[in-house]
Amino acid sequence: MVSAKRFLQDEPVLGRALRLFVERFANLDDPVLQVSAHAKTDDEKIAWTLLGTALYQDLRMDEIAALLVALCRKFPGDKLWTLPVPKGGDIEAVVESALGNRDWSLFKNVAGIFWSVGFFVRRHGDLKNWIASSTPEEMWRDMGEIYFMGKRGARPKACAAIYRLCGKTPAGLGYGVGRGLKRFRWPDLPLTMGARRFLSIMGPAREGGFADLSLEQKQKMLNDFCVALLPENPYAVAHSLQFYLEEGENSFMCRECQAGCANCPIYEFCDYGVKES
Repeated sequence: MVSAKRFLQDEPVLGRALRLFVERFANLDDPVLQVSAHAKTDDEKIAWTLLGTALYQDLRMDEIAALLVALCRKFPGDKLWTLPVPKGGDIEAVVESALGNRDWSLFKNVAGIFWSVGFFVRRHGDLKNWIASSTPEEMWRDMGEIYFMGKRGARPKACAAIYRLCGKTPAGLGYGVGRGLKRFRWPDLPLTMGARRFLSIMGPAREGGFADLSLEQKQKMLNDFCVALLPENPYAVAHSLQFYLEEGENSFMCRECQAGCANCPIYEFCDYGVKES
């Protein structure tokens, strides 16, 4: 493995192709934003983003999208946090209907996650003001109140939530962008499965050894790579890479969104594209 900067110096053609890939996918909403962006009020957008991020685990993109849509229909808008809270059985019934089974790893925790987001909203009140008056580090710390957002270590879900809330649209909801992003220490970039695949298959770790790295080492590699590739907007890189070889309805999402691998800027560098397109 080499450093991200050295890798891009050695692979200038791949670097240019990847910037085109990022440009193409940077405007594609992820499933959490697809749902929350259609909420009517700021509080609803922020609250549903927090819930979607906390629930996004061990599900494909189409599955988490279907689940969030189903929850929104059953408990629309501020029903996420207003009292009385929904019964656990009612929440679980929505999950079972949306996913078609009760096998999801978070099934027994979903009601608790739902309730904890509701409690978070009731406790913090005006969520837009909460973002505006908090640094990213303070937001990261506050999110420890939400069940399954994590309380120790890197807490990748809390990091992902901050970028979804504060990132520039459409890769984020744009809250707090005007505060001046460089003034604060921002959390680690979202280390999605797509980003992990890219780093190990096509990126700086393609020669092997990625699986043996610690989570902290993998995270640093992603942070360094995104900054080296697009220093003016590293989050756009992390956001776009989540779609790389991510399972879609019938094929990989990166393939479905481009109507075939041959249309992809990184096609000639991708073994999956060469073998399966």
